[in-house]
Amino acid sequence: MLEIGRTIISLDILEKKFLCDLLKCKGACCVEGDSGAPVTPEEVKAIQEAYPEVEPYLSENHRNEISKQGFAVIDLDGDLVTPLENNKQCVYTYKENDILKCGIEKAFLDGKITFRKPVSCHLFPIRITEYKRFDAVNYQQIDICKPGRECGKVAKLPLYVFLKEPLIRKYGEEWYEQLQYAAENMPGRK
Repeated sequence: MLEIGRTIISLDILEKKFLCDLLKCKGACCVEGDSGAPVTPEEVKAIQEAYPEVEPYLSENHRNEISKQGFAVIDLDGDLVTPLENNKQCVYTYKENDILKCGIEKAFLDGKITFRKPVSCHLFPIRITEYKRFDAVNYQQIDICKPGRECGKVAKLPLYVFLKEPLIRKYGEEWYEQLQYAAENMPGRK
């Protein structure tokens, strides 16, 4: 484990290789799991404000689910998460060439909104558990991301480098520089 500021970071984040391979996984992270993506109250507000621009990217079924469930729901663990269609697929997704993608992010990339997507989605497969005194920053190694691990090994791309932008978004440039320094100066690393 590594400690930076108020974060405790799993060494897997520095050591594991990763590069999403959407052509193989087809966006499975938007479907797999026990509930929707974790969101903060601030993110729910941002989604609600951006929704008129996001809505055209979503299917009628997903728009109906948002009308019924709202922009976020409380899951069985008591966490605030994105709603799901049929307890399976995130309602903010759409399909493009048989790959699930995020309608929120699409609106962002098209320059229609300034909110990219929930940071938990942006950081995946890193998962953050927030405690009173620290955040636990862990790598969630799951089967659906096997293509990403294989692609990362070929590219020799560390997980923390692949997720540089969302890590900076969450913790800032200075924090990321400390993480990078630690990774580059770990014992046994050449």
